[in-house]
Amino acid sequence: MEANAVARRRPRGILSLFAACIACALSGRREHVPTADEYPDTVIRRISFQAGGGLGWRISALSTPRVRIAPWKFVVVTGAPSWGEYWAPVMAALPEDREMVVVDRPGFANSEPVHCVPKIETQAKALLPLLEPRPGQRILLIGQSYGAAISTLMAASRPDQTAGLVLVSGFFGKAGKTARFLIDLGQRVLGLIPRDLRHAVLEASGQSNQLNPVFRLLNSFPFLVTIIHGDKDDFAPIEVARAIADTTLAPARFIEIRGGDHFLNDCDPDQVIQWLETAIGGRGTLRQVHPLTPAVETQLPMAS
Repeated sequence: MEANAVARRRPRGILSLFAACIACALSGRREHVPTADEYPDTVIRRISFQAGGGLGWRISALSTPRVRIAPWKFVVVTGAPSWGEYWAPVMAALPEDREMVVVDRPGFANSEPVHCVPKIETQAKALLPLLEPRPGQRILLIGQSYGAAISTLMAASRPDQTAGLVLVSGFFGKAGKTARFLIDLGQRVLGLIPRDLRHAVLEASGQSNQLNPVFRLLNSFPFLVTIIHGDKDDFAPIEVARAIADTTLAPARFIEIRGGDHFLNDCDPDQVIQWLETAIGGRGTLRQVHPLTPAVETQLPMAS
């Protein structure tokens, strides 16, 4: 019940997220709805770690503490702007035999540095410490939106520590109409908008020329690649996600969410967890369609 209450208070959709960034910048906060005020430390805990690659940054993340080692650790690399707090309702709903870490990527929210890190390869190196399992633990790596390309590079660097890769609402260079509008608007007022919004615009507008190696890597993975995408996504078109799934030589599963927009983590937490569980439930090519339940569909923020 508490998790659902939090989900109602936390703003949804890209325009609401942008408004939250502005509100936080004006107030000096790094979280719109601080998770420490909403969840006990035993449910969701903010942690930090030193970035990989000798970069020296402190990276902030949210984690789900577990008394016993969970057999599966879900590592979530978020989009842009990168605020881990938007996964809090899902984290709170996880069963005890699942652990989740959701990162604030470099240059966003509580993470260093203060400047933008435009290279996805540098971001991947910085986040590699997340792929260190505890004894007997397997890691499911989840890349959301802009984080999809970064997580792909991470998996390629640590294939022996990655048991599966999930691309949720993956953004791979080609922007939908809402993304094009926001990126264009952001570029016009770049010097006037808060840091996290500025970094999001810089990232999204400079990603395309970095993607060719990423697409090639998807064909080399020995583990299952699961692509989850909403058919109403006008930020990252589903046609691009389908094309990636069709050309991936690795074991692949494509899950289309009917009625889903770009913010699938805003759906009912149990439903999100069910989608993630399909990524560890088997191997081989499988194409599925998951319609949203009416109760969830009415809560989704449909971007305009």
